[in-house]
Amino acid sequence: MGSKNKLKRFKENESFNNVIQPSREEIENGTFELKGKWASFFENDNPIILELGCGKGEYTLGLAKLDPEKNFIGVDIKGARFWRGAKTAVQEELNNVAFIRTQIELIDQIFDENEISEIWITFPDPQIKYKRTKHRLTNQKFLEKYKSILKEDGVVNLKTDSEFMHGYTLGLLHGLGLEVVYANHDVYKNEGSPKEVLEIQTFYEKQYLGKGKPITYTKFRVS
Repeated sequence: MGSKNKLKRFKENESFNNVIQPSREEIENGTFELKGKWASFFENDNPIILELGCGKGEYTLGLAKLDPEKNFIGVDIKGARFWRGAKTAVQEELNNVAFIRTQIELIDQIFDENEISEIWITFPDPQIKYKRTKHRLTNQKFLEKYKSILKEDGVVNLKTDSEFMHGYTLGLLHGLGLEVVYANHDVYKNEGSPKEVLEIQTFYEKQYLGKGKPITYTKFRVS
């Protein structure tokens, strides 16, 4: 993507009422005003679901259309990427959709305890090299962050084409004694996956499927 296009998208994001772009300083010094008050942002008390590393926002939008009685927030540091999802939500008047431009490691400072009902992690970078373990979105550090913002019965969903990420996550969950609600190592071949796993496909997921790669799905609790 050219720099001019990126600048145009950054500028347009500023005009969208569904895009929140706090500074890191604002988050870390505790002056981010929406923490604990996301219900007021959406103007309802409906459950709030996060998609972490939302990319273009395809899954955030897909989930929002499937379940209009819930609120959905896509989180990504790359604003030029989720611009597409934010713009589509505005055009289609999806008032239960928002996007936050921030680092995922800051989510426990953006949301309060018991504020989130569910988390989706869709096709994250598996960070296969050992020295990259700290960046895996299902490592123990991140699981603790998820626990701090999820409601007591909240769940985390992991959908990935990476057999490594699928196996790593399951092994870690078992080792920590956490509940695996559901696991499927090939959702389109084996029956049982929920419709939100089967009916929403991102651009990259379609590419993976075209190459014959199995798509895995895990649903688990962190408390």
